[in-house]
Amino acid sequence: MRIFAPNVVVAKSRFWYFLKKLRKVKKAAGEIVSVNIRPEQIKNFGIWIRYDSRSGTHNMYKEYRAMTRVEAVETCYQDMAARHRARFRSVQIIRVAEVKDADVRRQYIKQILSPKLAFPLPHRLQTPPKANRALYVAKRPSTFY
Repeated sequence: MRIFAPNVVVAKSRFWYFLKKLRKVKKAAGEIVSVNIRPEQIKNFGIWIRYDSRSGTHNMYKEYRAMTRVEAVETCYQDMAARHRARFRSVQIIRVAEVKDADVRRQYIKQILSPKLAFPLPHRLQTPPKANRALYVAKRPSTFY
């Protein structure tokens, strides 16, 4: 079982919560085996979740870009809290999968995948050549083109 949590204490609590739903197991009969954190290249992750809102239970698929699965899930929890006011306890992660660039569904992730992605650089300061540069100038620099 793979558990996503902000710290070890919450991870243990979530582990026992889900294990009690799956099997009739005591805490004395179970053990958390390992915690793995591996930094890697940035990837696309698809997350299938179920959450309880004020009106009912909903299923959802969301996509995120992150270095690790844990980082993507943390972003998902923050996103659910911001957009849907869903608390940590009301969000259940069903599945997390790495998504290839060609299989991305959401437009807000597709726009970042362009190989010629460029951002504008507004308000740049044009520096004059060193021979014409003054130490103190009487006017503010113009940063507009």
